[in-house]
Amino acid sequence: MKSWGVGQRPEPYEGPKANGGTRRDGRGEPAVYHSNLVSNGSPPLLLAHLSDLHATAVAPSGLRELANKRVLGWLSWRRRRRFEHLDFVLEALIADLPASGASHVAVTGDLTHVGLPSEIAEAAGWLARIGPPERVSLVPGNHDAYAPSRAADPWAPWRAYMESQGADGLDVGTGAGEARFPFVRRLGHAALIGVSSARPTAPLLATGRVGAAQRERLESILRKLGDEGVCRVVLIHHPPVRAGQSRRRQLDDAGALRALLARTGAELVLHGHTHRSHFDALPGPHAPIPVVGVPSSSSVGAKEARRARYHVYRIEHAGPRRFSVSYEVRGFDPATRRFASEGGGAL
Repeated sequence: MKSWGVGQRPEPYEGPKANGGTRRDGRGEPAVYHSNLVSNGSPPLLLAHLSDLHATAVAPSGLRELANKRVLGWLSWRRRRRFEHLDFVLEALIADLPASGASHVAVTGDLTHVGLPSEIAEAAGWLARIGPPERVSLVPGNHDAYAPSRAADPWAPWRAYMESQGADGLDVGTGAGEARFPFVRRLGHAALIGVSSARPTAPLLATGRVGAAQRERLESILRKLGDEGVCRVVLIHHPPVRAGQSRRRQLDDAGALRALLARTGAELVLHGHTHRSHFDALPGPHAPIPVVGVPSSSSVGAKEARRARYHVYRIEHAGPRRFSVSYEVRGFDPATRRFASEGGGAL
């Protein structure tokens, strides 16, 4: 499996087009990465992808809330993270979203720092400002499941952003917490499939796991949606590829998830977690599956590679049995404190 790092793109890639067009194949037709039975005529879907908001204050109600791994996260926040993840950056992103033209927003986790109940509630306010539940889809990240919770449904304030829509006949998750995954949201000729990799872990670990039960449901969902000819977009916090992450930050069952995707296919996998732009690809049954990650949405950019950015994907029909996907990168400019286009390309 080949990997592309920051500033690189999966082959074949010819860079952004001056006229904003998509990459073309040798016959002058729009390049595509998968074939499906779809009906022509649906308008393009513009999907914004944000991740790793870390938009909350770590304010425990008492020492008991820090009597576990969270004390280490609190120290990290006090010493470093509260100076990197700043409200005004996320405010600028929210102000920029209308200019992106996106009709739906996907958020791939880590809204909080250590997953305190007060953080979960505070992050719900940010979600409401990004958009209503019918226009925003969310999967949690490892920081949102930082330590075991006594609550039956620790993400209850976010429930509306993780509920299936138009998923009749699909084996979606039901219940509370991680049992609600995968969820499916249909958006015209596309469907978002939300997968949770968020699990409490031991100190100094930031790993994730999808788990056998969720993978079984995911395989059924991907097969059925593939038979329908839907453009399948998988949302997950941890990347299913290494993406430059050390063993203590990787997805524990990434191999099993990659094997599943190789059997069923998908048109796009979107992730967070790395706090860097990342473009990769996985083998699919018909063609490579693009795997794309974005940096934190609130990072002021002490390091250039970690400066806040988000992507906007344009997903459209490219003729019978195929889709085309192009993307725009919108990045935070510390000088103007605004987001602006930084180019894009085709996947």
